[in-house]
Amino acid sequence: MTNKQIAEILEEIGTLLELQGDNPFKCRAYHNAGRIIGALTTDVHELIKSNELQTIKGIGQGLAEKLIELDSTGKLKFYDDLKQSVPPGLLEMLRIPGLGPKRIKIVYDRLKIKTVSGLKKAAEEHKLASVSGFGKKTEENILNGIELLQKHTDQHLYSEAKLAADRILEVIRNQRCVIRCDIAGSLRRRKEVIGDIDILASIKKGSERTLMKVFTTHPDVEQIIAQGETKSSVLLNSGINCDLRVIDDIEYPFALAYFTGNKEHNVAMRSLAKKYGWSLNEYGFSELGAEEKRGKAKRIVSCKTEEDVYGALKLAYVPPELRENMGELEAAHEGHIPNLVSEEDLRGTFHCHTTYSDGSNTLLEMVGAARDLGWEYLGIADHSKVAAYAGGLTETRLKQQHKEIDALNAKLRGFTIFKGTEVDILADGSLDWSDKVLSTFDYVVASVHSKFKMTEAEATKRIIKALKNKYVTMLGHPTGRLLLQREGYPVNMVEVINAAADYSKIIEINSHPFRLDLDWRLCKFAKEKGVKVSINPDAHNINGLRDVHYGVGIARKGWLEKRDVINTRTFKEITLLLDHTS
Repeated sequence: MTNKQIAEILEEIGTLLELQGDNPFKCRAYHNAGRIIGALTTDVHELIKSNELQTIKGIGQGLAEKLIELDSTGKLKFYDDLKQSVPPGLLEMLRIPGLGPKRIKIVYDRLKIKTVSGLKKAAEEHKLASVSGFGKKTEENILNGIELLQKHTDQHLYSEAKLAADRILEVIRNQRCVIRCDIAGSLRRRKEVIGDIDILASIKKGSERTLMKVFTTHPDVEQIIAQGETKSSVLLNSGINCDLRVIDDIEYPFALAYFTGNKEHNVAMRSLAKKYGWSLNEYGFSELGAEEKRGKAKRIVSCKTEEDVYGALKLAYVPPELRENMGELEAAHEGHIPNLVSEEDLRGTFHCHTTYSDGSNTLLEMVGAARDLGWEYLGIADHSKVAAYAGGLTETRLKQQHKEIDALNAKLRGFTIFKGTEVDILADGSLDWSDKVLSTFDYVVASVHSKFKMTEAEATKRIIKALKNKYVTMLGHPTGRLLLQREGYPVNMVEVINAAADYSKIIEINSHPFRLDLDWRLCKFAKEKGVKVSINPDAHNINGLRDVHYGVGIARKGWLEKRDVINTRTFKEITLLLDHTS
């Protein structure tokens, strides 16, 4: 079990204890332990083997015993019992944006409400307003939160789905009967939010039942929905539905293309095939029926790979991320499919936090993790002073951080730390640091963290004013959205991108799995306008640095190439760029 998985369990235990009204110190201890484990630079397993687990501040004997049980068995009885003791409806309520454990416990204790539907009814009937600490505005916020939750029912973050799918895929791929196996569907297209998981496998004849048993008995399977010889569906303990389809290997490239989609892309492919007198489906190419023929087909093509399927239609291969019927087939026909950026192209990143503000790891630890990733540089952008809720730096603390960065840079070989800040864009579009302070940074990330409920015109004007500041290098999480939790503020991103082009500013693709903002649908437009992007993790601990993986997926969906992304540049190249933009 990874540190991240353990950290998530500890965090959930803290939340479950809060729902039970347990001792606040005990609840906080589990939340703190989750953050501590998430920020560790060494695997818990290794710490257990070396008897060093209890040397970590915040991990006492009781917690250590639970961690050992988790590591050795993959389960924790205390956690399982705790989940059973809390009505499942209360856990569902936790998904309502802005509704935390304390308030959920209050409505449960006072009104005996234990389901989302019950909470919605109570809010509509204004019963919540009678509860101390609740009011009309609270009822409105809860109803808005429930509406958002229901809008995204059966939707899951890409990061969660990918983790769940990879665990299944690993087991399936290791079966002797499997020839080829891949994730398909929206997950393969790297959509930021997905509905379910589709897995496709080609197998040796006669092994269908064997593989289906392996799939349906996987430890992550909570419920078998349907089981057959060629397709089975299960519900995973992550709450995600997962389908496995098995086919003959000769059909594999066609099936992989078909089940990857999207629907509109597939329709366009079939329409193109008809021009050759062919029918195209998940089984292969065949001649059109007599009633559909428009001339005799030249030949029926066999294909070994997806590349062959596209090649048969005189198309360049279309990467899965681009298959959204947004001009990719026209580009493939003309030979203009972009050479998409890859994670291996990244040489560093910016927008990262340390213990100077609300990060969990020290500057030195973040640098060590960045070097382990093979990067040449790391930009540190802790919060500015107004972000007191996130440990925003004072000018005194800022000078201390810069002094530490200078000292480390003097010692480091082949690696450089850039001095940055995530400065708040205030309501009037001015910045939280003065120009005098901003001039001390190598780069500046400007972000909105407050006053979300402006009109579109006000929010757009606010951001564009910030972009006019000569010291601003890039715009951070441009719409402020939190996927499945909060809609972005109503900003006109076309105007913002145009302004970024006018003022030679960079726009961030915030790679945090809850953000993935700039949206991929806007990346292509930014590229057309000549606006460069930076793939930033918004990392608050060392593991968060790896979130650039998700940002790369968004960049690829947005047709971005290596040259469109600033942090694919070498240290010398990025230094020249930052000098030019500051």
